Amino acid sequence: MEDFKYGKTNITGFRLVDENNADLQGLVVELNTKWSGAIRKLDFPIKTIRTETALMYDAVQLFAKALQDLDGSKSIYFPNISCDSGLRGLDGSSIINFMKPSSIQGLTGKVKFDEQGFRSEFVLDLIYLTKDGLEKIGVWAPGKGINITKNMSNEYDTLLLQNKTLIVTTYVNSPYAMLKDSAEKLTGNARYEGFCIDLIDHLAKLLGFKYIIKEVADRAYGIKNETGHWNGMIGELIGDVADIAIVDLTITSSREEAVDFTMPFMNTGISILFKKPTTKVTTLFSFLSPFSMEVWIYVMGAHIGVSITLFLVGRLSPYEWDNPHPCRQDEQVLENSFSLMNSLWFTIGSLMQQGSDLAPRAMSTRTIAGIWYFFTLIMISSYTANLAAFLTVEKVIYPVENAEDLAKQTKIKYGCLGSGSTKAFFKESKIPTYQKMWNFMNSNPNVFMPNNDKGVERVMQGDYAYLMESASIEYITERNCNLTQIGGLLDSKGYGIATRKGSKYRTPLSSGILKLQEDGILHILKERWWKQKKGGGKCMDDSKKSSSGVTELGLGNVGGVFVVLLTGLALAAFVAVIEFFWKARKLAHVDREPLCKEMFRELKFALSCRSSTKPVIGRKQDNCGEFRVSTIPGYSTQY
Repeated sequence: MEDFKYGKTNITGFRLVDENNADLQGLVVELNTKWSGAIRKLDFPIKTIRTETALMYDAVQLFAKALQDLDGSKSIYFPNISCDSGLRGLDGSSIINFMKPSSIQGLTGKVKFDEQGFRSEFVLDLIYLTKDGLEKIGVWAPGKGINITKNMSNEYDTLLLQNKTLIVTTYVNSPYAMLKDSAEKLTGNARYEGFCIDLIDHLAKLLGFKYIIKEVADRAYGIKNETGHWNGMIGELIGDVADIAIVDLTITSSREEAVDFTMPFMNTGISILFKKPTTKVTTLFSFLSPFSMEVWIYVMGAHIGVSITLFLVGRLSPYEWDNPHPCRQDEQVLENSFSLMNSLWFTIGSLMQQGSDLAPRAMSTRTIAGIWYFFTLIMISSYTANLAAFLTVEKVIYPVENAEDLAKQTKIKYGCLGSGSTKAFFKESKIPTYQKMWNFMNSNPNVFMPNNDKGVERVMQGDYAYLMESASIEYITERNCNLTQIGGLLDSKGYGIATRKGSKYRTPLSSGILKLQEDGILHILKERWWKQKKGGGKCMDDSKKSSSGVTELGLGNVGGVFVVLLTGLALAAFVAVIEFFWKARKLAHVDREPLCKEMFRELKFALSCRSSTKPVIGRKQDNCGEFRVSTIPGYSTQY
């Protein structure tokens, strides 16, 4: 069989002698041992033993057993008989009668006869010729028939591809099949790279075939036109231009009618590619964002309203008027601490959670204060919680979140590839939402894109959603951080290798894909082309940052607080200048001195920073109605 086992010839047969039989192997060893000193050393190669020899050996063994059994029952007489006389031995019938019920385990298996003297209960091995020689694939027994114990179809199918050269048609589309960027001029298969190129290369090494890659002439995947003819890669398979087609070619029922597909090497589904909404620009006054402008106006209104109410109620309540000098019991004047300015200061101090020296005395004013405290507690707590969430968590709001949202509006256009399974899906769908989307796309032909790259470019321009397979969307969003996938999968499908209808290459290719999947090769290839090569993993840091949902606060987030602080300081300084000027003017009038001189003296004392006490300056009438004059260095003061 040496001349046939590499020729892929299907040779199947039966054998009676099992080459692995222990009795057969033991007999050969025994004969070699016994006659090792003979003139010629006996050598019985197991693979060359003939069936006739084994049958002869079993026949002699059975005959010997019958003679032994016959000799045990009676004496055997063997007269001299001439071979030419035509006479037979007297015990011949007895020997046959002892042979029929006898049974031995011989080189050809169990040796046993039926009533008619035919051999029964024997087993034949079903053998198949492989490149490694004859291999047992089943057994045959009388009354039971053939029992296949090993399926050799896979090995036979694998042999079909060995040393064959296949024409592979493909469509240049990242990352499945791409032209290499090289300074040198490349030819043949070396011009291409990508996930599917690596996949077909692994299959070629696994199954032992060669391949030639060619680009599809009309740059189409394959759809059936009105005349019933297929274009693209499907058309090239039907027209015997190519043997197989490999790229992100979707397995569909309509394509299955025209060609055969292997098992899927990648599972996917239609989804939506959309541009991420632009996040709100951070401003200096981001600390105001936790409350809307309306709420801020209401808070300021509540502050002023409560202050005025506190002022009026304080004046109305008799318990809010008190003696300013408790040591003087005969004081004729009562004082109210809650003037309008003090009321405003009290409420703003409470709102800022700082308090003040003012304390309401009357039940009515205390009620107002308690209600105001409760109001400020809720508002400050809400503001603090919302401020932390607002400044640290970036929330993105999408105008559409799924296919239903797209179908309900017309502002955002949406489309898909002009030829392919995605377009056919919407065209043939019976689901009302998808039918509505198809009617919209069909009435606006400009939403169909010639290729995926053009679709991505239009999505980047805004107000456009591109419908494509999720596997391709995953590749794009790994490299363009401004794009994202919205919604789930609209369907479930897979990419497969297409072959001609009834092609014998389909089964070995499917077996090869399954082998690569079990070995983890498909996962490694996807990680390589999606996340590592050609700029993959660019948006990995952004995805981690967005998954945590917390961002670091910068000066742009809280800078407005510093602006407010500086503004308040400047305002306070301005008011201090006004107060200084106003007081100096009064003193100049009392002391009858020039304003400039009085201002200089006050400014000199203020800037000296040597004392924290200051004498009362100016005229003041004592209890007796007389004026007292006090002179202090640098001052001429009357009391």
